[in-house]
Amino acid sequence: MKTDRLHAVDALRGTAMVWMTVFHFCFDLSNAGLLQVNFYRDPVWTWQRTGILSLFLLCAGAGQAIAVAQGQSWPRFWRRWAQIAGCALLVTLGSALMFPKSFIYFGVLHGMAVMLLIARLSAGCGRWLWPMGAAVLALKFAAPWALAGGWLPIAFNDKALNWIGLISVKPITEDYVPLVPWLALVWWGMAATQWWLLRRGSAVQLAASEASRPAPVLLPVVFLGRWSLSYYMVHQPVLLAGLWLWQRA
Repeated sequence: MKTDRLHAVDALRGTAMVWMTVFHFCFDLSNAGLLQVNFYRDPVWTWQRTGILSLFLLCAGAGQAIAVAQGQSWPRFWRRWAQIAGCALLVTLGSALMFPKSFIYFGVLHGMAVMLLIARLSAGCGRWLWPMGAAVLALKFAAPWALAGGWLPIAFNDKALNWIGLISVKPITEDYVPLVPWLALVWWGMAATQWWLLRRGSAVQLAASEASRPAPVLLPVVFLGRWSLSYYMVHQPVLLAGLWLWQRA
């Protein structure tokens, strides 16, 4: 089945890509000793990471709501899922070469692969997605207390289980996107989009109404939003290569 895309969601996703690129470029400058900031503790940067990731995951939930509304088949879903999972593996391998002591074993793409599957299976929950997301968010704050009190096994802090997010000690890794609390953003993005679709018409009708090209000023970010996975995989190698060449010019 051919599915159409909605410019608004692509534009939001593309905006997240632009913001992420600026963030990662500054991180690369810091890693090269050209920018003196602490990306792990400075709120200016930690809150930016939270904002970028939140926008990206909200768009992921929105995308799943649209895909389900358009009748996306499971084979089509699995093809896209396999692309994300494969790219997650490449990120792990690449980060292990650059950061052997803090490589990425459950970053944004790893989390995305798991959360998209959960989102697909829970798409029929409708308005229950809102309290389900709130419960996941609440678990983030309850987990340290539960671990300290012995209500949860301390093994949840270990690498084998900390991808769930029920932790009291944050692991040492360059990117960490566990299910708790980030699944909440995917569910809320799905819930908000389902609500929007009910009031604006079907996803197919909305896509048809957006069949014309988006406003020229939005074309670059819409393009990035449509090719977000490919862009995500190439932007850091390009930034690092450009920085390496500039330092040696």
